[in-house]
Amino acid sequence: MTAARWTGIYAALTLAMASILGVLIWYVPREDGEMLWFDPMIPGGWMAWTFPVALFFFIIACLLILFTLLAIRYPETPRRGVLRIETTRGDRLFITLLGSAFINLGWLFFFGAPLTWPLILSLLYAVAVFRWV
Repeated sequence: MTAARWTGIYAALTLAMASILGVLIWYVPREDGEMLWFDPMIPGGWMAWTFPVALFFFIIACLLILFTLLAIRYPETPRRGVLRIETTRGDRLFITLLGSAFINLGWLFFFGAPLTWPLILSLLYAVAVFRWV
């Protein structure tokens, strides 16, 4: 494919993702003009679809789409890192998501909320995984 076609694909996906994010923000419950970020977006639903939960799944979906496009546009061969196993970008993303979940769960168990510090630790962990694994 040509570079112009890829630019169009990237622009269309960026617009679609921004639109979906806008819809998510639009559906955040409001009371007296104030946004209630942690109230259920679907009252009486089977799952507590709060804005942070919806945002989490939105980001995971965006990452999967991004990594799919990267794999199509820039195919890669697996590489060996510190773990001595062959990994691709997708493998490293999975390792990062799994490790970040354990970091956050461990933090909740030992320290409780808020989760600002484990978020920072998870981002540092992600950088390390993509660099050295």
